[in-house]
Amino acid sequence: MRADRLVAVLLLMQARGRVTAAELATELEVSVATARRDLEALSAAGIPVYPQAGRGGGWSLLGGARTDLSGLTANEAQALFLLAGPAASAAPEVKSALRKLLRALPQTFRADAEAAADAVVVDPAPWGERDRDRPELVEVLQSATVRRRKVRLVYEGRSRERTHRLVDPWGLVDKDDVWYLVAGTEAGQRTFRVDRIAGAAVTELTFERPEGFELSQAWGKVVDEMERRRSLVTATVLIAERFLPVLRSHFGRHCEVVETERDGRVRVRVAAPMALTIAEQLAGWGSRVEVVEPDEVRSQLARIGSELVERYRDQEKARAGGSRRPARAMSDGQ
Repeated sequence: MRADRLVAVLLLMQARGRVTAAELATELEVSVATARRDLEALSAAGIPVYPQAGRGGGWSLLGGARTDLSGLTANEAQALFLLAGPAASAAPEVKSALRKLLRALPQTFRADAEAAADAVVVDPAPWGERDRDRPELVEVLQSATVRRRKVRLVYEGRSRERTHRLVDPWGLVDKDDVWYLVAGTEAGQRTFRVDRIAGAAVTELTFERPEGFELSQAWGKVVDEMERRRSLVTATVLIAERFLPVLRSHFGRHCEVVETERDGRVRVRVAAPMALTIAEQLAGWGSRVEVVEPDEVRSQLARIGSELVERYRDQEKARAGGSRRPARAMSDGQ
């Protein structure tokens, strides 16, 4: 796109002060004639770009103006490339943008910035699994967010009932490979799981984000509320310290060490939406974990244990009976 190329030309001139059409052609991978036309287009648009003839000439910004890109420091440039670099392998647009950005940086910044872009590779697929494709709807909603266009959603709630909503897409969040849309509705801010959106039609109706809205802060409040709902019931358990990392992997942030007992076990407080949820998480631990309180969780564990005994007791008896060899009949003569 020519507009992108013109921006790249201007950034290069800001970084270098003076360039020739041949240099621009090499940097931007275009013909010399195209580079010359781009320079003339910038001048015609009122940007103070002018040519200097003769040996050592070229094109310069008026007054020799020369700035580094957006005032970036060396550390800021490295941080930017460290963050954006891993995404470049998955998104050609990011790779192209980084290439243009790198060319526009002052020469002294380039080596470290280029090294930073290749310093990290992000592989989101767990062992034994393939990469998950980003939902197609994400692209649609992302475009609507950037263009500030309202979207008509067909949304499927937990009850599988479908509703129709007209929303203002304020932003998208990818949390643990699940995408969420943070949007404005007639009832205020709402969060929608993208995988529950059955249809999305972008309209020509425009919207404006609320003044002072920041997606990161809005999402932080969503996370806090969701985690509060996930920790409505707490239980206190005793467990050997060596098993604590495994328990934490089950309950995540809702696993808090209270104190260490005299017998060496650790007193831990865990939380979940319901007592049954806690009991289901702990049932597989058997006698390795002792639930101190509440009684509701202990009762749920007892019920689960009784159901397991009832289901598998007869099978175990049958297996034990089948493994016994029948006594050999004795004849009268023996």
